Formats: sequence, C-alpha cells, structure tokens
Amino acid sequence: MDYLELLNKSMDTAKPVLGRGTPADYIPALACADPYAFGMALATVDGEVHGVGEWRTPFSIQSISKLFTLALALAHGGSPLWQRVGREPSGNPFNSLIQLESEQGVPRNPFINAGALVVTDALLTLTGDARGAVVDLLRQESGSEGIDTDLAVAESEAAHGHRNAALAHFMASFGNLHNPVDDVLKHYFEQCSVAADCRDLAMAGCILARHGVRGDGTRLLGRGDAKRINAVLLTCGTYDAAGEFAYRVGLPGKSGVGGGILAIVPGRGAVCAWSPGLDPVGNSVGAMAALEDFTHRSDWSVF
Repeated sequence: MDYLELLNKSMDTAKPVLGRGTPADYIPALACADPYAFGMALATVDGEVHGVGEWRTPFSIQSISKLFTLALALAHGGSPLWQRVGREPSGNPFNSLIQLESEQGVPRNPFINAGALVVTDALLTLTGDARGAVVDLLRQESGSEGIDTDLAVAESEAAHGHRNAALAHFMASFGNLHNPVDDVLKHYFEQCSVAADCRDLAMAGCILARHGVRGDGTRLLGRGDAKRINAVLLTCGTYDAAGEFAYRVGLPGKSGVGGGILAIVPGRGAVCAWSPGLDPVGNSVGAMAALEDFTHRSDWSVF
C-alpha cells in the first residue's frame, strides 16, 4: 500500500469541508486558529511514518492528552481507578455536570472532563507529576524533545475554566478527588495545553496499536489494559458523537477541541488528523472527513 498516496487522497477529500467548523472560541487562546489548516500523519507498528499537509505544525492536543493520562495511570498500578470512574458513554456534552449528582460523583468515563480530572488526580498520586509524566511519554515515543505545555494556552484555560473547576469541586465533595482541587486543575489544564504535531501523536498512539508495547520494545501496558483502553476509546473517545465516529471511521479514536483526532488501528499503526474547525459536538470537521476517507480506502477498520 502506498501510504503517502493514501494520505494525500484523504486530505483532498477533506479539503471541501475545511472552514465549515469553528475553532474552540470558549478558550480564547485557541479562538484564532485557522479553520482551513490541515495536517495528517500515519505511523505504523513497523516504524514507518508518513505525513501530508501541515503534519509537522504543533497544535494544542487538548483532550487527546486524556488517552495518555489514562494509559500512564493504569501502567503505574492504577487499576483501582475503575472504581472511581466508569466506562460507559455519557450521552451528554463533555463538560456536563448533569449526571454527577445522581451518580454520587463518579464520572461516566475517563474521556469526558469529569472523568479525566479523576484520572489526572490518580496519576498525580501515583507519580507526583501528572503533567510531567504525560510530556515525558510523548517526548520519548515521538523523539521530539520540544514537546511541552503551551503556557499561554494553559493560562487561558485556567482563566476561563470555571466549569472544570465546578466539576472538580463537586467530585471532591463526594471524596472522589484525593489531591487538592487546585493542584489537580493545574495539572489537568497543563496536560490539555501540551503542543504536539500529527507525527508526534501518531507515533505515541502506536503504543495501543502494539497492544501496550512502546517504541523501544518495552511494555507500558498489559495486553488486557491496552484492549480495554481501545474499547473505551471506541465507545467514548469522541464525546457524545462516539456512535457517529464508529459508524463513519470504525476505529478507536480520541478527539480534542484543538482540532486533532488520533485514531488507533490495532496491530497496524495510528493515524492523526488535525484541522481546528469543530462541529457543534467539539470534533474536527476536517479530521473526521479525512479519517472516514482513510478507512474507506484502506479498509483498515476494527469492523
């Protein structure tokens, strides 16, 4: 298979929809992103890396970070985490407070904001530096030492993150946060504000494509944990449009409001597409179109 030709065709398919979405304007530092920008990269488990468009342009990974936070928390012995966060789709927006009261402060899954705050809290307890653990993992898997938190974005999120703060305090009232709320929020905002490019994320995503094995051949996760993360990515990874993503793309995937979507092809590789224009749910319009075309042309799907 000519991977570069495949990526170029998928990019061409996405071009007509670029500009239809709107960048995440509720985070002021992201509001000025170009909705016509587009990049896409494929990394295979055999070590090949290919990209098209602005695939080496760093962007704010936002909720894609939640995938790596969860992997690290489980890798550090955090299996009791599943007693504090569920594995079911929420059916509500990613920053919703609606279900938390009726469900005693236990979030539906680790990829909505409330769930990610619990996972960040767990990783902070396990490592002492949740943000640093995520950054280190991304640097090591991608070989890009420049990956780091964009402090301007982190400050913008913190200044406008009232709903996330409300989620954290509400869960703390149920005893479902073990560290000070301000510490958890700081690490959470700084993880979401990491800047990386499509190549970096595709390479890091290959951990799950290799069923938990890192790029250097060492094991980060047991095969069972990798399988479970992929399962929750498929059912919960693209907010309350996970069914639509499964229908159109057919892969486990995690989106972020910075415009990126990272999709895992178990046993084969990982694909990351990026375009800042978002649909009303918070998923990139261009990235969704490109990934749908990619799986259609390649027949790389879990179905």
